[in-house]
Formats: sequence, C-alpha cells, structure tokens
Amino acid sequence: MRIAFYAPFKPLGHKNPSGDLAIGSGLVQFLEEQGHTIDVQSTLRARWIYFKPWLWLSLILDLIHCLKKLRQKPPDLWLTYHTYYKAPDLLGPWVCRVLNIKYIIFQGIYSTKRKRRLTTILGFYLNRAALIRANHIFTNKHADLKNLKRLVPRENLTYIRPGIKPGAFQRDDNFGTGQRKKWGIKEDCPVILSAGMFRDDVKTKGLSWLIRCCAELVKRKSRFHLVIAGSGKMEKELKALARKYLPGQVTFAGKIHRKKMFQFYSSGDVFAFPGIRESLGMVYLEAQSCSLPVVAFKNGGIPEVVEDKQTGYLLPMYDCRLFSDILSHLLTNTMRCRQMGKHATAYVKNYHDIDKNYKKFEQTLFKVIF
Repeated sequence: MRIAFYAPFKPLGHKNPSGDLAIGSGLVQFLEEQGHTIDVQSTLRARWIYFKPWLWLSLILDLIHCLKKLRQKPPDLWLTYHTYYKAPDLLGPWVCRVLNIKYIIFQGIYSTKRKRRLTTILGFYLNRAALIRANHIFTNKHADLKNLKRLVPRENLTYIRPGIKPGAFQRDDNFGTGQRKKWGIKEDCPVILSAGMFRDDVKTKGLSWLIRCCAELVKRKSRFHLVIAGSGKMEKELKALARKYLPGQVTFAGKIHRKKMFQFYSSGDVFAFPGIRESLGMVYLEAQSCSLPVVAFKNGGIPEVVEDKQTGYLLPMYDCRLFSDILSHLLTNTMRCRQMGKHATAYVKNYHDIDKNYKKFEQTLFKVIF
C-alpha cells in the first residue's frame, strides 16, 4: 500500500521523546517493514493551532501542497496518527474529501466534556469533524473505544493492544552490572528505576512525588538507590528535591536514547513511576519486557499495559504509605520480585508484541480499502 501519513500532535522525529512519539514511530516502522510505502505529508505541529494564527498560513500551504501532490498520484489511503481536541487533524479530512481518498485514524480521541469549555470547544468540534469523516478508527485504549462508540458506528472501530518489540528490550545483566559500577552503586544494593521527561507538568509532578515517597523508605532504614532517566527544564528543581529528601541515594542518569534503554532497565530491580493521568506509558512495557516489576498509580491507561498483582502493582493515587510499603516488599523479597519480573517479560511477549498486534491493524486496512 501507498500511505499518506500525518501526525498533527507530534511529528515523527520530534526532538522530545515521549510515549506518544514511540507509538507513532512504531506504527510507521511496522508498516514499512511489511513493505508499505509511507509518505509523510506534513510536519506541521497542530497543537493548539486554532489559537496560533501565525501557523494558519503554513497550514493552508501544506493543504495546497498535499492536494497537488496527491492528485497526481493518489495513495491507497490517508493515515492520521493521534487526533484530539488539542491537536485536531485539519489536513486529512479536507484532502480525503476533495480527492476521494480513504481516511483512517489511529488513536482518535473523543471527549464530550471539552465542548463545555470556552478554551477547548473549537478544538472539540474540529476534532469531531475529523472523527466523523474517518472511514475507520483504531484505538489502543478501552476508555477511548467506549467514548468513540457514542459518535462512530461500531463497525468502523477497532481496538489494537499497544505494543513494543520485545526483542529490543531484553534484560542483559552484564550491561546492568556495568551501569551500577558507572553510577557507583554497590552490587548488593537494591535499585529502583524511574524515567520521564522533566517537563513542567504531570511528568515532573510524578517524579517529585516519587522522590518524597521514597523518603519514607529512608525513615524505615530501607537500603536502596533511586536512578532516574530523563532531562528537561525542571531538572534543577528535581535534583534539589533529591538532595533534600534523599541525599546520596539518587542518581540522575540523563537523557538515554530509546535504543539503549534496555541497558538502563537491566540495572534495576523495580521500576517505579506514578504516572499521573498517564495516557498509556510505553516505559511500563519496556521495563516489564526487561523483567522489572512495575509500581504505579491505577489511573489513565496504565491498566492497559500492566497486569495488576501479576507483573506489578497498580495503587490508589497519592497513597504514599501503600506505595512505599509495596516498594519495600519488592526490594526485600527478592524471590517475589524476580517472579513478577518473569511474569512481566512473558506478559509483554504474549500480549504486547507490536508485530503480532499490528497484524490485525494491517489486515483491517486491507478490508477498508479493497
């Protein structure tokens, strides 16, 4: 298939890594590996574009360019990755309507509460128009599937489990040992890992909460070392917080390329990241694939990627005592920790292998266009 592609929220190759970018990149990589041709139509980021008139000319020029280009050589379909009220797809619906091209959305989101707020009502209706126009919508969250059913016929919706390539995230204890030595952590000291971009939002709030919560472990005289991967403008604040609550027990590993994250995961015993309003959290799948049990909040899309009490623990939000209890339990109960880690690896391999899950996606695409 020849596929015209657009990601209005975060274009491929964006400088800031995120779970959203990982999903979009994984989607394109899978399609290319199957022999399909992906033609990116625009790199315009449409986040809050209706409040940014200086971007409107770029949008119009991209629309004209797409129409001219695709009229000469129409693709088999147009695929938009991730459209919602903050970043509605303003290219795909128009191009597909004018040129009579099949319009497909992967990760379309519909939230009616957005039409009740002045700041989001326009984005709501622009996104709604895109969703209604779509010939088929794929979603990787059950909550989104439920909401989309209120707008889109069930036969035009397909749920696809989120996935990664398990082979790219395999535990390597040799790398893990090397990382611990590099960070100056004693071989027998339990290691808690965490990761996230240090943005001034829920990512940093979650990491800040984790640091304060780990201070409870210090009060209990628990032996551990916390290692956090990531970077961003809130790094100074997080490091100051770590010095205050966990002096000498936190290492900031910096920004790590996703291809090398398996080395980072291989150095730990537990992966802990609260995940405040986390959409999905690809780091949870990556960590589990590397045999790490997960400790996180039971909210957002995290239950889609972690099997509670089998591959990790999903806990009530902001219950620091329970969160620290579970961390202490895993760090001191080596057998239980390793058992959950093995379950986690098998769970990802069985249910979240991107190549297996996206086969269903590819098969549905063929049905839609032929």
